[in-house]
Amino acid sequence: MKVLIQRVKNAGVDIDGKSFSRIGNGIMALVGIEKGDTKEQVEKLAKKVVNLRIFPDENDKMNLSLLDIQGEILIVSQFTLCGDCKKGTRPSFDKSAPPDIANELYEYFISQVKGYGIKTGTGQFGAMMDVSLVNDGPVTFMLEAQNV
Repeated sequence: MKVLIQRVKNAGVDIDGKSFSRIGNGIMALVGIEKGDTKEQVEKLAKKVVNLRIFPDENDKMNLSLLDIQGEILIVSQFTLCGDCKKGTRPSFDKSAPPDIANELYEYFISQVKGYGIKTGTGQFGAMMDVSLVNDGPVTFMLEAQNV
């Protein structure tokens, strides 16, 4: 499992030209589910995301978490994070979990984050989405299940 997080001033998802979800100050989380990922890994990554100290304190030092600032999160499924570009010029998605398993773990990730009391927006699994954001910093981190 991979989660690309970006500190944002705002972010949103449009589907078929209509607003689907919007957040203010917080985190945009792009989530890629790989074969073999587990609910335990999802729980660890959700905890890491909401507690990671990537927001500035009064001294402009990254010392506050999403929980500390009472920020919001937009969670969007993105299987392309699981793409392997090592060989040739066309990505391989062999590492991606099958859609039914990926959707189950994606929804579980959302429920885990909501369990911390975080205002949560989402994308729609499997949909073509227009995703927009204003990256604050820019501040961007890649989290991977095997490293948490």
